[in-house]
Amino acid sequence: MSTAPNEVIILGAGIGGLTLALSLHQAGIACRVYEAVPELRPLGVGINLLPHAVRELSELGLLDALDAVGVRTQEAVFFTEHGQLVFREPAGQHAGYDWPQYSIHRGDLQTVLLNETRKRLGPDSVQCGHRCTGVEQDADGVTVHFADGRAPVRGAVAVGCDGIHSALRKQLYPNEGAPRYSGINMWRGTTAWKPFLSGGSMVRAGWLTVGKMVIYPIRNDIDDQGRQLVNWVAEIHAPQPAMRDWSRAGRLEDFLPAFADWHFDWLDVPALILASDTILEYPMVDQDPLPRWSHGRLTLLGDAAHPMVPRGSNGAGQAIIDARFLAGAMKREGVGIAALDTYDRVRVKATTDVVLTNRSNPPDTILREVFERSGGQRVENLDAIVTQQELQAISDHYKRVAGYDPAALKARASYL
Repeated sequence: MSTAPNEVIILGAGIGGLTLALSLHQAGIACRVYEAVPELRPLGVGINLLPHAVRELSELGLLDALDAVGVRTQEAVFFTEHGQLVFREPAGQHAGYDWPQYSIHRGDLQTVLLNETRKRLGPDSVQCGHRCTGVEQDADGVTVHFADGRAPVRGAVAVGCDGIHSALRKQLYPNEGAPRYSGINMWRGTTAWKPFLSGGSMVRAGWLTVGKMVIYPIRNDIDDQGRQLVNWVAEIHAPQPAMRDWSRAGRLEDFLPAFADWHFDWLDVPALILASDTILEYPMVDQDPLPRWSHGRLTLLGDAAHPMVPRGSNGAGQAIIDARFLAGAMKREGVGIAALDTYDRVRVKATTDVVLTNRSNPPDTILREVFERSGGQRVENLDAIVTQQELQAISDHYKRVAGYDPAALKARASYL
């Protein structure tokens, strides 16, 4: 058995787990990451990092690395299914934040974090091929057990950062059941495409009843034509969920007809979809919020703690904030139960609010308001049915709930 009595054992080398490792290192706290898969590969598609998450990565000194692989988001733009502009607002530093906003490939972000973790903490700081089967705790620490004959490890606390299928979450809540289906299926892909609108625009268009798209670039200058890698997500209400398997290929006939007429002056949407190499299908799911994550010397973080539907660009961001807050609590209160209880008391409430708001009133509520008031019909003067002030209020409310209201974010002290 490997024994490190003061070490934090991190289960999972995703965005949350690696951010926690870097943050603990910054705080002078020993840790080690154990990942279930035999080899870490850059999987996934696009995500957005809002200014509250980028602030934390900036404090870790990662902005240059993010600029090398991501796109600084300039604006958030909303259109009807008829291609009409509904609402536009600047993003990141263009909106007066002290920090940028990024659109980035999830695999690129994970690679940045992994490389920095191994550089700063050492090449053995992330151990792959260690699938957790259970964690025991006693008065002095924790013992983590692994599959396939891997030797158990001993540490001070264990943090489950192992995603929506978390082994530690299942241990703590064995009767929880399957993830909750939102009633929405998603099809996702990436396409090499010439820059559209500002070249850094995050677009939401349409509505779930008839078909909704989220489209944004995640890499710049991917070829000698100056094209970007553009991430797109198609979302449609569906009574039955797709299979929960991120490697499941999607079929064009299941969703493309909803967008067949979306030939807009700012983007030809069906052409974008048809130019994708791979299309994946997945149901939009989350889990009901837990009453607590911390149980003695065990706790959860990121998707293991609060899986949420991706309707507010906040899944990865909240995992990053979890990690920074927890590292700060351990820096102030020591590596033990007190710090985990502080983390639990603050972050469970904060993320519960985000999970529930993502279900009911995320930023794309802007599109719902327009669709419902127009009956899905083209209305030449949209301001006559919903004002820009009403739409701005929806956006501002979400910023407050999710923790990136500009004034509050600037005034908040650093977690570390």
